[in-house]
Amino acid sequence: MTEEQDQHATSGSTTGAATTRRGFLKLAGATTAAAVLLPTAASAASRPSARSTTSRGLNADTRTIKIGYVSPTTGPLAGFGEADNYVLDGVKSIFASGITIGGVTYPVQIITKDSQSSPDRAAAVAGELITDSGIDVMLVSSTPETTNPVADQCEANGVPCISSVAPWQPYFFGRQADPANPVPFKWTYHFFWGLEDIISVFLDMWGQVDTNKIVGGLFPNDGDGNAWGDPNLGFPKPLAAAGYTMVDPGRYENGTNDFTAQIAAFKAAGVEILTGVPIPPDFTNFWTQAAQQGFTPRIASIGKALLFPSSVDALGALGKNLSSEYWWGPTSPFTSSLTSQTAKQLADGYTTSTGQEWTQPIGFAHALFEVANDALKRTANIDDKASIVEAIKATNLATIVGGVDFTVGKPFPNIAKTPLVGGQWVTGTTFPYSLIVVSDKDQPEIPAAATMQPIAAASGAVRSTRG
Repeated sequence: MTEEQDQHATSGSTTGAATTRRGFLKLAGATTAAAVLLPTAASAASRPSARSTTSRGLNADTRTIKIGYVSPTTGPLAGFGEADNYVLDGVKSIFASGITIGGVTYPVQIITKDSQSSPDRAAAVAGELITDSGIDVMLVSSTPETTNPVADQCEANGVPCISSVAPWQPYFFGRQADPANPVPFKWTYHFFWGLEDIISVFLDMWGQVDTNKIVGGLFPNDGDGNAWGDPNLGFPKPLAAAGYTMVDPGRYENGTNDFTAQIAAFKAAGVEILTGVPIPPDFTNFWTQAAQQGFTPRIASIGKALLFPSSVDALGALGKNLSSEYWWGPTSPFTSSLTSQTAKQLADGYTTSTGQEWTQPIGFAHALFEVANDALKRTANIDDKASIVEAIKATNLATIVGGVDFTVGKPFPNIAKTPLVGGQWVTGTTFPYSLIVVSDKDQPEIPAAATMQPIAAASGAVRSTRG
């Protein structure tokens, strides 16, 4: 094993089934405990500088800038990290010539760690990056079970951290000592969309199909599930305001094999719209069992599990017309500040390199390094972590996922929101299914390619909202 990339053989870890149902506004006890194992002095992550102040290029006296990166590349959340190697190869080639800060060019080392889809493991590897590797800045991606424990380690130890790929509510409120009276964080910053955005997108998609407006909620007992199902900050209140009835049979544990109770509840209530945020293996089990037990809603808009082509392909014929949020893809009209690539070029490059269909986390993994690069280049004193944080706080950057602007301070100072549209999986040409945009109401710069179709297309008319 090298310091450059942490590799693990274990792939069967869980996403935090030990999470107790205290609601998404509290971190899991095990994760919280892990997050305070490290000393809280910022000096623990400091490193003396041996650089020459007269250097204008890479030389033996210039110290190395170290960037830590944590994501799930094994376990049930591995779909989020499956494109990491492709993204890392690209950014490493850019950083091979170093980063110039204040006229001095520093070599860059990216040190990666696999969270193994476990909150405890995420906290532990974050601790290793902080204390053993002496990183200058932490990057972390993919679900609250990864972002939150890593960000907590950084907040406790005075290490700048930039995170993404988790709705901002479970990230921000889920880390508060008192969620009812939230306070800003000093060291940790996050960019992504929020629950208000996905609710708006889903409502627009659902409005394109004739249904009885009865919605079944498939919410696991984890950070995302408790956020989506929260009666005040999640789906229930805005859906009710829009005239929908929510049927929530309660939280289930990740790794559940039998969804008979949930399916029976949905059938009894006459559910015609399914939503939720299960991990991919759980939705595969649920959807297969639903078909076997005669439950076929007209719409299934599922977060997390339906983000990845591999998850939908695995369903075979049952994958047709399933829908999900669309954070990023080849039709996103944005360009990388690092490589000048368009979103389409980055996505196509992945397919050319791997032979696999593009996947949404590619754009946000790349954007994390864009934001880090931009902030580091603007840092007044690279040997002062507080100075790095000040540069992050001043970020207003056009990235491959859209604008990342921490200067606005809304909805909270640590949060920057990115665009979101709605997508549907339709029969593909090169690959079994393709994700196309069917809702662009909130972000018309990302054009819709079609209107939403019901799962059983022959069973009812489609009401289009577009001319």
